Amino acid sequence: VQLQACGGGLVQAGGSLRLSCAASGRTSGTWTMGWFRQAPGKEREFVAAIRWSGGRSGGQTYYADSVKGRFTISRDNAVYLQMNSLKPEDMAVYYCVAAGPVSPILSTIRLSSSYPYWGQGTHVTVSS
Repeated sequence: VQLQACGGGLVQAGGSLRLSCAASGRTSGTWTMGWFRQAPGKEREFVAAIRWSGGRSGGQTYYADSVKGRFTISRDNAVYLQMNSLKPEDMAVYYCVAAGPVSPILSTIRLSSSYPYWGQGTHVTVSS
């Protein structure tokens, strides 16, 4: 499985961006895809994930507390991260991740080690 992420850029605080991640290769089974981010000098952290088994859209979603209510993860032919009300602390390199066709157990869904597939990072810059 290869992941191609795009959609990063520069935005003012309070603005919005949408990231997208397309997966190529076999995606049957139960999959979890999501996003991690890493800011300069900080550890990589979980942002959001969506888990599904079949169907063309939808799934169970999971969010970091820091983005709940501001970010929305969704999927159809790709996985999207709609980021609203962006803050300077959201500035980071965002990585698309995937795990499947056997998804991680729910207790580990926020761990980077649960995801064997990683896309290239896309930069999100938020100016204050």
